[in-house]
Amino acid sequence: MKPPADRVILCMKWGTLYPADYVNVLYSACRRNITGPFRFLCLTDDPTGLSPGIETRPIPDLGLTQGMWKSGAWAKLGVFQHDLYGFTGRALFIDLDMVICGSLDPFFGHPARFLTTDMGTDWRPRPTGRGTAEPGTCLFAFNIGQEGQIIDRFVADRERAVTEYIIEQAWVGAQAGSMEFWPRGWVISFKRHLRQPIGLDLILPPRNPPADAKVVAFHGRPRPADLLRPGNALWDRLPHMGHGQVKWMADYWTENGGTLPDA
Repeated sequence: MKPPADRVILCMKWGTLYPADYVNVLYSACRRNITGPFRFLCLTDDPTGLSPGIETRPIPDLGLTQGMWKSGAWAKLGVFQHDLYGFTGRALFIDLDMVICGSLDPFFGHPARFLTTDMGTDWRPRPTGRGTAEPGTCLFAFNIGQEGQIIDRFVADRERAVTEYIIEQAWVGAQAGSMEFWPRGWVISFKRHLRQPIGLDLILPPRNPPADAKVVAFHGRPRPADLLRPGNALWDRLPHMGHGQVKWMADYWTENGGTLPDA
């Protein structure tokens, strides 16, 4: 018997960039950090290798061109379908390169209609102040079936949306009925908050996630799996010199059933 459909974790996997391990580790981490029943839905073009307990459905067809699949993650808009395979309730969408390090219960309990990550004021502080808010779509919550305008307006003129907004998170930020951001510190950036400054990263490993952080976001490069490789190879981009296997990342991965790469 399926659990009540009032809480749903959503993720999406297409192509070969993220193997099944990423979905399985995320599922395990969610199970460890959510109190009570929930459903876990992966929208994917290939369910091979996914753990039991993970529900799968095809990625909704938005009529995307090949270019739209390759740039901007426009396929994510499929979660805003008026009818998402009969799922109902409160959804928390999580990108596959997120690391869950605290309870996810507060993400479901927050009263705002639509909540997402602020990649601007929280992640990219300016020398003259906190900068400008920049909605991201690495982790957001909404009520399933209640943000259909986001997808309706996109399908009505895909080319204009892609040309004017470039990436899907800018489109979502402009089209959501109302939007608030997670409390500061709930979702932190690996690159902005944990990576050592240039020079120090030659001798010091990345910082551990702070006790009050709930999710660590790996946006762009490096990705979580890059920090798992044994040896002393670089996993960062010059001039950053992050290198070697990162213990807390390797521990998280194996504790949640992931496999470390061979030497």
